[in-house]
Amino acid sequence: MIRPAAPADASRIAEMIVTNYRVNFYPFFKNDPYYFAELNVIDTAAEYAEGTEALRHTFVCEDAGVVKGFITVNGAEIEKLYVEPHFQSGGIGAQLLRFAVDELGAEWLWALEYNTRGIAFYRRHGFELTGEKMIEDEWVPLVKMALTGKQNDRKEESK
Repeated sequence: MIRPAAPADASRIAEMIVTNYRVNFYPFFKNDPYYFAELNVIDTAAEYAEGTEALRHTFVCEDAGVVKGFITVNGAEIEKLYVEPHFQSGGIGAQLLRFAVDELGAEWLWALEYNTRGIAFYRRHGFELTGEKMIEDEWVPLVKMALTGKQNDRKEESK
């Protein structure tokens, strides 16, 4: 079930962010002070407290009372999509992505340039690299991905 995130989900969302950052991004950046001191569940959970912008734009995928993944969409941009590593490759990310596109009008996102697994996932679901790149926080290379025309046509037909 996909539902709007609630303040009670903040610690679970933060746990998934911290875990995924450490598992998926630390191997590229090897920045111990950031990944094992600055990045922590308590501070990250505060970003999803009641009334925050992040909470307002976040939806969780819950199964049997367990939040297994979440997506944050702001306008047409997918800002975050994370699935608990133990539940990855089980269709949760695809379900969240479909929800974002079909129900929220999401059309584009920034992906870590090194995240070949994530880029392949988005490609399987109709997103393609646009050729745009940017550096976030002075050292994080991102690439822009957007829905292809074919995917946009399907989205229009479903309305």
